[in-house]
Amino acid sequence: MRLIGPNREHIGIVSLQEALEQARKANLDLVEISPSADPPVVRIVDYGKFIYEQTKKEREARRSQKVVEVKEIRLRPKTDDHDRAIKVRDARRWLEEGMKVKVRVRFRGREITYPELALEQLQEVMKEVTDIAVVEQAPNMEGQTMLMILAPKPKKAAGGQQSEVKRAEDQNP
Repeated sequence: MRLIGPNREHIGIVSLQEALEQARKANLDLVEISPSADPPVVRIVDYGKFIYEQTKKEREARRSQKVVEVKEIRLRPKTDDHDRAIKVRDARRWLEEGMKVKVRVRFRGREITYPELALEQLQEVMKEVTDIAVVEQAPNMEGQTMLMILAPKPKKAAGGQQSEVKRAEDQNP
């Protein structure tokens, strides 16, 4: 086993008995850090403190994660232009806020025999938000619905544009 001491110093490769003995001498616990490594890595540490630090790191990682919310607008093949415009306005607002938008066209009864009507609806929505959104998932059938997912366009780095302007100014004295 590869042993790491209480002050995170590398002690070396030792037997399990020797590692346990050193942990007893230090009045601490022997914790297996990486069991899949060859040889396995163990560390002499206070187990309670070790668990506390790990949960603290996990909490911090969760806090720094960006959660992308997915909103949904629902249409029908016979949805009127005005009603669709209202829903597209909501979708546009959500995309500007950085959320993803699912656009779902639901079929009822015999409407399912005309999937081109739903595709036309989705293409109209796509045209109306193409300036701020990209199609993450193209329109496809899922049971009684046709679904498309829109994501906000990635924002361009402002620093990159400024550096290009500065380079142009440097070339023209």
